[in-house]
Amino acid sequence: MFPSSRARRLRRTPALRDIVKEARLSADDLVAPVFIDEGASEPAEVPSMPGIRRVPPPMAAGEACRIADAGLKAVMVFGLPASKDDAGSQAHAQKGVVQEAVRAVKGALGERIAVMTDVCLCQYTLSGHCGLSEGGQILNDQSNAVLARTAVSHAEAGADVVCPSAMMDGQVAAIRSALDDAGMSGTAIMSHSAKHSSSMYSPFRDAAECAPRFGDRKTYQVPYTNAREAMEEMAADVEEGVDVVMVKPALAYLDLIYRARRRFGVPVAAYSVSGEYALVSAAARMGWLDADAAAMEVLHSIKRAGADIIVTYFAERAAALLGEGR
Repeated sequence: MFPSSRARRLRRTPALRDIVKEARLSADDLVAPVFIDEGASEPAEVPSMPGIRRVPPPMAAGEACRIADAGLKAVMVFGLPASKDDAGSQAHAQKGVVQEAVRAVKGALGERIAVMTDVCLCQYTLSGHCGLSEGGQILNDQSNAVLARTAVSHAEAGADVVCPSAMMDGQVAAIRSALDDAGMSGTAIMSHSAKHSSSMYSPFRDAAECAPRFGDRKTYQVPYTNAREAMEEMAADVEEGVDVVMVKPALAYLDLIYRARRRFGVPVAAYSVSGEYALVSAAARMGWLDADAAAMEVLHSIKRAGADIIVTYFAERAAALLGEGR
C-alpha cells in the first residue's frame, strides 16, 4: 500500500513549490555593505572578495544609488580613513570618511534608503584593534567613550542606524545614553551583539585594512564554542536598549539565530561575512559549484533560521535573482 501522505504532491510544479514555500526571502531583508576609502582616487576590487570594491568618497552617493536601483533598502557603510592614530580620532571626526559618505548618500537619496554605519575603531587605530589599547591590553571603558562619540557623529551626519561592532562590554548602553543626550533618540542601534572570534573575517580585514598589529581579538569576541555566552551577550544588549541584535558570522551559527529569534522580542540580524562570500566565490571560480544557486541557498538558510535582516555581500546579486523569481 502507498502512504496516505505524499509530500511530493506539492513539489510537482514550480507554482506549487512556490505557494507552499516556508522561508520567503525578499530584497527588503538584505543590507549591502559599502567600503568608502578616503585615500583612494578610483574604485579598487578587493582581491579576496571578487566583485566587491572600495570606492573613493566622491562615489559614495553613486554607489548607494546603484544599490537602491537594484531594489535594496539599506546599506552599511564602512570607512577607511586616510590616516590613523592611537586614539582612533578619525572615527568621530566631523568630516571623517563615514560622516561625509553618510551626508552624501542621504543628500542624494533621502529616505529612499536606510543608512547604517559601522561603529568600531579597528579601521582607525594604529593597533588595528576594535578598541583603544595600552600595553597590549584593550581598554574597555575608555573605548566605549570613543564609540559613543563616534555613534553620535554618525547620527548627526544623518545615519538611520548605528551598528557597534567592537564587542566592548556596555557599548550599547554608552551609545544609547550619548545619542539621547545629543538629541538623537530617534537613531536606532543594531549591535553586532554575538560577534564571534572567527577565521571568516580575513577577506574583510583585507578590504578594510584592519588586521590587528598585535595579538588577536579573542579577549573581546565570543568563542565559537560558547552558545550560552553568545545568548547572554545578546541579552545584555537587549537590556541596555538595543533595537536589533545581530549574530555574526551567520552560516556556521544558524543555531544561535534560531535561538535568538525565539528568545528576544527585537528584530534579529545576521551578518553573512566576507569569508562566507569568499568561499562561494572561490569555489565558483574553480567551476565546483553554481555561485547563484549556492548564494540563494545560503541566504534562505539564514532566513529559515529566523533572521529578519541579513547583511551580505551577495545582496545586489540576490536582489536581481529574486527579481527573476529565483
